[in-house]
Amino acid sequence: MKEDLINLKNQAIARITDVTDLNELEQIRIDLFGRNGKFTLSSKEISKVPAEEKKQYGITLNEVKNTLEELIAQKKNDLTNSARVWFDPTIPAVKSKLGHLHMVTRAIDEISNVFEKIGFTRVKYPEVEYDYFAFEGLNFPENHPARDDWETFFVNAPEHSKHGPMLLTPHTSSGQIREMLSNKPPIRMINIAKCYRRQSDVSHVAMFHQFEGLVVDTNISVTNLKGTLDYFAKTFFGPNRATRLRPYHFQFTEPSFEVDISCNVCNGTGRISSGSVCKLCKEGWLEIGGAGMVHPNVLTNCGVDPKVYSGFAFGWGVERTYMMKSGLSVPDIRLLYSSDLRVLEQL
Repeated sequence: MKEDLINLKNQAIARITDVTDLNELEQIRIDLFGRNGKFTLSSKEISKVPAEEKKQYGITLNEVKNTLEELIAQKKNDLTNSARVWFDPTIPAVKSKLGHLHMVTRAIDEISNVFEKIGFTRVKYPEVEYDYFAFEGLNFPENHPARDDWETFFVNAPEHSKHGPMLLTPHTSSGQIREMLSNKPPIRMINIAKCYRRQSDVSHVAMFHQFEGLVVDTNISVTNLKGTLDYFAKTFFGPNRATRLRPYHFQFTEPSFEVDISCNVCNGTGRISSGSVCKLCKEGWLEIGGAGMVHPNVLTNCGVDPKVYSGFAFGWGVERTYMMKSGLSVPDIRLLYSSDLRVLEQL
């Protein structure tokens, strides 16, 4: 009878091991331990076992019962967990979110491409600069406010014997000096780099990007400047945009201009469709940056004869320019350097 019990255990183990369904496993449990189950009937046979064998039969009976109950419980747990992690490999996958270049990087690439199409060469000059290239060579007088500690970040380093103190360049105009000292006319360059100033508000950040254009050749006039600016406005902002020049003063250009671009909200009229005044521009134009004809003193400082050559230059903030691009809603320039996805996902 003990052999029958061992055979029952082995057969049950084989069935439990091969089962792949919880319902089938439950049926095996009933077949073994139900009211008329095989193990239940075997346990009732103990009354027929000779007295001297009952003790050993009882021990074997308990061992078989414990083994099968533990095996059923483990198998049930395995099948339950397997059902939870199962998935259909034929269903479409969830599309992963892809990143993209930062909008300032995109703006720099777009601006570069616009000017490269008309023959401008992209250059790059130091962002840690000397006073001569940032101010003196650009015709700034010694007492100009821009050369004050409250306006410019000066570097705590020994002064250069010829070029003066070291500083973080406040504008890309220093690239004009280096370009004209390194290359003879004709020159047609675009310099895009970081600049640093002690300013921080909705339209200024202490570190920002600027792009500087410089053209030096014979017979260069304001007409060439205006044509270049109109080309940029229509290519970068849209075919319906235009520019205008307003007289201004910069140390390194003469004559100098503030450059305005027609408003994309009111199409340069100053009024929206309802007839009310445009809240963005008030008059149809938005200030975008500065420009002008290269000052004769600057040409002379770089060894370029102002009687033979003339040129124009313009310098605008990349962030400010891109914020003004149609369809982009960025109310605070500082948001461009935040991790706010509402801003970053606009591209």
